[in-house]
Amino acid sequence: MSKIIIETQINASIQICYDLSLSVDLHQLSTVQTGEHIVRGVKSGIMKLGESVTWRAKHFGIWQELTSKITEAQRPYYFVDEMQKGIFKSLRHEHHFIEGGQNVLMKDTFIFESPLGILGTIADKLFLKRYLAHFLKQRNQIIKEIAESGKWEAILKR
Repeated sequence: MSKIIIETQINASIQICYDLSLSVDLHQLSTVQTGEHIVRGVKSGIMKLGESVTWRAKHFGIWQELTSKITEAQRPYYFVDEMQKGIFKSLRHEHHFIEGGQNVLMKDTFIFESPLGILGTIADKLFLKRYLAHFLKQRNQIIKEIAESGKWEAILKR
């Protein structure tokens, strides 16, 4: 098992940060570099507890599908999405939102286990963990920019 922890400070309300993190529309905007798009499940809007979505994206030159389900949620403080089907042996992404004055600390804990036994463990150490951390940081930067700029209204349609 590998674990990635990323913390992002955002100058926006906790509700906006939470909802943007659950928005499949924002997810597609934040993953344009991998061509990520929805093939099944929630097609637009904010995901809710028990809902799932299947994403198709190109990583390392290979098209892959990953089905993720919201398995825990306590709005606006915490939710978990877990892989139901995909290339990983397991994947759990915990999202925590902590208020602090006018800022929100968005804390991601991304826990995954690669397939292929020892080969997967070697891949994690050589490049996969670094690649995934970079991917998550890029996504969080988009969430931060949209939340702080006011563009969130168009995404969340409020």
